[in-house]
Amino acid sequence: MSKSGSSMVKVQSKLTVVSDKPVETGKTYPFSVLDHAMGLHTLHIVFYYRYDRPKSEDLGHLRASLSHLLTMYPTITGRLRRRAGKEDSNWEVNCNDAGVRVLVAKVHTTLDEWLRSADGSHERDLTVWEDMPEEDTSTWSPFRIQMNDFEGGGLAIGLSCTHMSADPTCCTTFFKSWMEIDRGVSIAHPPFFHPPGLRSRACPNTNTKSADYCATKSKAEHPSPVKTSTVTFRFSDKMIKQCLSDIQTECPDATPFDFLAALFWSCAMRAKTHMHHDKMCNLSICFDFRKLLHAPLPNGYFGNALHFLMVSSESSKMNEASGLAYLAGLVHNHLSNLEEEEFLSAIDWLGSQRGGGGGTYASPFKMYGPELTCINMEHLFPYEAILENKKPLHVSYHVGNVEGEGLILILPSPEEGLGRTVIVTLPDDQTDKLRKDPAIVCLEPTMIVSGS
Repeated sequence: MSKSGSSMVKVQSKLTVVSDKPVETGKTYPFSVLDHAMGLHTLHIVFYYRYDRPKSEDLGHLRASLSHLLTMYPTITGRLRRRAGKEDSNWEVNCNDAGVRVLVAKVHTTLDEWLRSADGSHERDLTVWEDMPEEDTSTWSPFRIQMNDFEGGGLAIGLSCTHMSADPTCCTTFFKSWMEIDRGVSIAHPPFFHPPGLRSRACPNTNTKSADYCATKSKAEHPSPVKTSTVTFRFSDKMIKQCLSDIQTECPDATPFDFLAALFWSCAMRAKTHMHHDKMCNLSICFDFRKLLHAPLPNGYFGNALHFLMVSSESSKMNEASGLAYLAGLVHNHLSNLEEEEFLSAIDWLGSQRGGGGGTYASPFKMYGPELTCINMEHLFPYEAILENKKPLHVSYHVGNVEGEGLILILPSPEEGLGRTVIVTLPDDQTDKLRKDPAIVCLEPTMIVSGS
């Protein structure tokens, strides 16, 4: 690109959008123990549209539909605060309808040029990256929306929030509902609030692999920060079907996620400068468990419902001829054999760390890192967020404050079927090697927002 990312996106105005109807006085929403556990991270999503509107038309209709939707989401328009005068000082939302911050920006390039030549560092400018203040949060908006207008037509809408407030499913559902209201149709997934959400049980069980995972994670050392970069690959439906066919003998039930998690895990390990052949390689897998409970939560459940687990392999097995099929089977077996008790025991362990046995939740720790982490987002439906009659050209997801070896996100693609988008953030030297890895290159991926 001809200009640096910082000069390409210029914020022109800021405003606050409130709900159509005021929230009842005194309404609050307490965060669950899972919400508190995600407190050090942020979420950032960018929806790209080829949206050609007359120059005389502003984005007023989107602000109006947002205001209408916010009536159903009092937690989004509220402000965060510590509970006062209670038995604990956990975080809650003061549903005071203070509103959502909306920024309007101009991008000084075309949409096509941006998707072709911008990179992950440029894309950050399309959303707001701002950690929650440590002190006064009474005027700080935990949800931010940035509308980015490209030259020659095109719109990117960036949504940012604290991970404590929502997970990727919440954010995607909220955004899709916004587009549905803007088109004048009924929303498919109305919000479901059930304070205080998922909670630890009266008779907790902390004797499981999931509880051990949380305990180990809470004690992990924080590695020194390294400069990272992001690369985005889009794989076609045809290619993913071929890859699954190639490993069918060893792993007949493999999903696109199983294969791609195995592929990028092995490629990321090869990209390391120093790799011992006798070393155990670890991969943390994060996934949404709403639909995996005996009593499934609706898609509209507003709160964190993420579970983390660890998969390990000897590095020597990763380099064998059948290594990819072996790793895909390893990932598949770990995910398919999970029982509800694992999800609940992780919640039990987090709840057991409360001060005094039942007071304030323990301070959060980094959930993404220090080991390589892979998020399964196959269940999301970002390309159903239709603006007027336009599907998104591309949707990017990012997590803030990730540390350690890096992050892999596996998402749907705009192409129907098994096509997938993979967004990978690794240390700079490893990202460059990943782009050139023959195991990835031979699958003929399209590179998007990954630099020229």
